[in-house]
Amino acid sequence: MARDLTYAEQTSVNNTLRLRDLLKGLPPFAKDYFRAIEPTTSNRTRLSYAYDIRLFFKFLIENNPAYRNYSLTDFKVEDLNKLDALDIEEYQEYLKVYTDTSDKMVTNGEKGLSRKMSALRSFYKYYHKHGIIENNPTLLVDMPKLHEKAIIRLDNDEIAMLLDHIEQRGNSLTGQAKIYHEKNKCRDLAIVTTLLGTGIRVSELVGLDINNVNFKNNGLTVTRKGGNQMEVYFGDEVEKALKDYLEERMAVTALPGHEKALFLSTQKRRIGVQAVENLVKKYALEVTPNKHITPHKLRSTYGTALYKETGDIYLVADVLGHKDVNTTKKHYAAIDEDRRRLAAKAVKLREV
Repeated sequence: MARDLTYAEQTSVNNTLRLRDLLKGLPPFAKDYFRAIEPTTSNRTRLSYAYDIRLFFKFLIENNPAYRNYSLTDFKVEDLNKLDALDIEEYQEYLKVYTDTSDKMVTNGEKGLSRKMSALRSFYKYYHKHGIIENNPTLLVDMPKLHEKAIIRLDNDEIAMLLDHIEQRGNSLTGQAKIYHEKNKCRDLAIVTTLLGTGIRVSELVGLDINNVNFKNNGLTVTRKGGNQMEVYFGDEVEKALKDYLEERMAVTALPGHEKALFLSTQKRRIGVQAVENLVKKYALEVTPNKHITPHKLRSTYGTALYKETGDIYLVADVLGHKDVNTTKKHYAAIDEDRRRLAAKAVKLREV
């Protein structure tokens, strides 16, 4: 009898099947590229690249007269050779605002532009490196410049306000709104407290099963990017929030296939990433309306607090599951205002 797949394994299978389906609608030669990058990329990355490459060929059909009568599967690898730097620059401009396959307007900022252009560069690089095409015009086009953004996170008072608000929000509600909040309050508080108290990713949180919680050592068995499992430890506040929620959770009969899930939606299915993002946004907007708070910002809040407490950037990198400590340095080692003020007093110009 085959064992049940974990959430991470099932997600991997779903991504693989979606990629196979997507490749059927791409130029036939594209399969060679996706086969070649499989050993060095995750299926999630390959799926994102497939959407980005499809968008590039869609752009050519819509904007290049030479391909006006083409379908996506009509393109040959030789067509890549016919394009020049101007075509790539026009594509980069197109990416700023375009309509998707459902005629919905899509916009891209610096990060979105950079990712899509990176996908195209990687695509071209493969065929150029193997001598299949002679030209690589993507190398002649500058990549979008990424400007450093200030790290948005909650301070200690805002953390307390957010958690208090989730607990007490029902006091200001009436009717169905009050009933709905009280029904989900314990779950929502456990979710937000866990995100704030462990720094795990939202994708890791929704993938948690009941048996991933161990109160003997106060640890969560989390499946990181790439499929590796790691024990992430939590403190007393997370312990209490999880225990309170589990009392309710164990009384709920989940739908078939979702019985193991720790966090359930109102439909008794494993809660999804979008649902967690929505509930975090809802509560945060009511407490800190001037800050755009997401689950990732709660992760940043934890990472920054841990760095301030320990001063150990390698510990922060390990706990957050960063493979490269430079990622951690970039995002979590920002010097706060109090330390800047200390710096002003640290240097004496003249002895008194």
